[in-house]
Amino acid sequence: MAKKDTLKNILVTGANGQLGTSLALMANSADANFFFTDVDTLDITDYRAVSAYMKKNRIDIVINCAAYTNVDKAEDDRDMAFKINAEAPGNLAKACRVNSAELIHISTDYVFGKERSTLPRTEEVKPSPSGVYGESKLDGEGRIIAELEGKEISPRQADKARYAIVRTAWLYSEYGKNFVKTMLNLFASKDRLNVVFDQVGTPTYAGDLAAVVYRIAMEMASGDWRKVDNGIYNFTDEGVCSWFDFATAIAELSGSACRVMPCHSDEFPSKVKRPSFSVLDKSKIKQRLQIEIPHWRQSLRICLNNLIKTR
Repeated sequence: MAKKDTLKNILVTGANGQLGTSLALMANSADANFFFTDVDTLDITDYRAVSAYMKKNRIDIVINCAAYTNVDKAEDDRDMAFKINAEAPGNLAKACRVNSAELIHISTDYVFGKERSTLPRTEEVKPSPSGVYGESKLDGEGRIIAELEGKEISPRQADKARYAIVRTAWLYSEYGKNFVKTMLNLFASKDRLNVVFDQVGTPTYAGDLAAVVYRIAMEMASGDWRKVDNGIYNFTDEGVCSWFDFATAIAELSGSACRVMPCHSDEFPSKVKRPSFSVLDKSKIKQRLQIEIPHWRQSLRICLNNLIKTR
């Protein structure tokens, strides 16, 4: 095993979130030195602070898990949403370029939504966000690409300007606030629950996403992630369902007696129109990494078993 001082240094921002927490579980057995930060230890909206931290700790790879994710609140808090979801990723990309580091950034299916579709979206489909959250995340993607594909990159920096933007959807886990934990809490107090059936996508277990992000980081660390592989990649678990189907599965697999009923989205007024069909095509990442992705029900069962153990 390589000595600790010869291992790559990996910075994880937004470490207190679902994905950051899931990545932390892998850190002890990783062939890398991990640095986990959140807003209390590193303000990624401050470029100077980010660059100084990376230089001081000789960061080789940055995994940006930080995001403003409150979709409804973002409509009234546009400046903060763009500061965290757009300006901060731009800061990280610039700091990576200046410090010869590589970047993995997490984005979202919400970059789509305005244009209706009934086909899984590939990475080449033109984005069309329908709200501030999606707009800010798309802006963040653009800033990363501009920094790490820009004309300013010197031949010396070009080999180090590697990045991957990973779009995901419907993230849940044993940690933090998410749909699965919300449903379990509601099931405990209600006999009947209405859940929308006209929004379709794919639930994604944070542990599965963490495994793929970790795999990309290890390829970058070993030098296997070549410049030609820069770009956007879709990742969710396999399968397709509505939020109603997802809630029904949670009730079934957790043994809840609560009756889940389908309803329309307009029964739950929202400040932003959510994507009605946000299934992502994962062919690119499956081919690139040569991986098999578990079905969402399989991963949901694992998550629920872990949650039940801790209750």
